[in-house]
Amino acid sequence: MTASNPLLLNVTELRRVVGNQKTVSESVDLDDVGLPSVRVGVDSPIEVHLLLETVHGGISVTGRIEADWDGECRRCLERVAGHVEVDVSEVFEERPTEGETYPIEADHVDLEPMVRELAILGLPINPLCRDDCAGPVPERLPVSVESDEVPEPPRDPRWAALDDLRLDG
Repeated sequence: MTASNPLLLNVTELRRVVGNQKTVSESVDLDDVGLPSVRVGVDSPIEVHLLLETVHGGISVTGRIEADWDGECRRCLERVAGHVEVDVSEVFEERPTEGETYPIEADHVDLEPMVRELAILGLPINPLCRDDCAGPVPERLPVSVESDEVPEPPRDPRWAALDDLRLDG
């Protein structure tokens, strides 16, 4: 671990024998983690609790990350907050597969990109302050919930003559 990045780990000793394990428990502040409508709390760190284990060809990382988030209700735009917990099950390799595994570079793994990505994926996309939120002006702009039934589209009037056509007999 380095002082500037506690999630940058030297894994030289860990990689010597398959099955070696190392635990990582950190509380880290990462800038700009979020979506347009919801973000990891500025004043609250991301809690990282991971187990790194050497496997054939790489390092398996399992565990959990947790963070508090805040944002806007998608209906009324009031402040809303919550807590996210994300299970981690990832692999680091010397030759990572794009979008599937993370890199091991010069006997170091940087957990920050993984933590950042998983924290963002765990955030609610469209948070609500409560399930029955009626929106900012319910009298003028009521919230409508789409039903499961799909209405039949209106018929094209050019085909109306075919409705009178009888083919029996």
